[in-house]
Amino acid sequence: MSFWELVVVGVVALLVLGPEKLPGAIRSVTGTIRSIREFGQQMKSELSDELRVHELHEKLRQAEEKGLLGLSAEEISALAELRQAAADVNNPYANIGIPAAPAEPHIASLTAPAPAPASAATTIAPAAIAVSAPPVVAASAVAPASTNNTAQVNEQKTTS
Repeated sequence: MSFWELVVVGVVALLVLGPEKLPGAIRSVTGTIRSIREFGQQMKSELSDELRVHELHEKLRQAEEKGLLGLSAEEISALAELRQAAADVNNPYANIGIPAAPAEPHIASLTAPAPAPASAATTIAPAAIAVSAPPVVAASAVAPASTNNTAQVNEQKTTS
């Protein structure tokens, strides 16, 4: 659209909607356009992923036909990518540093973990996450502070 076409659309919108409703209508239209663009980007990304998966499956089929012998560089890289994808599916949390859970639960993994060292804040175990407990404060350590505050308040009342 040229500049003058935009001016005509703006004037018509101002006359039809009025100055009170025009800003809300503009926000609504821009939000709708933004959501349409995001949807288009998402669809483009999904189609690209599906085409890549189809291409990898085709290369895997070709490699299997060759008996996995005498593979081209493209077929070797496709096999490596498929192996990595399979490893990611089998252990999805490996990328963030959480070890894989055992294949079968054991009674030992269901018991409470050993106490954490005093210097460590957290310990990550395969079956559970153990967090060290906060230090316990003795009641006698709290009581004198409250009596001192009471004494200070009483002194302030008597001096004023």
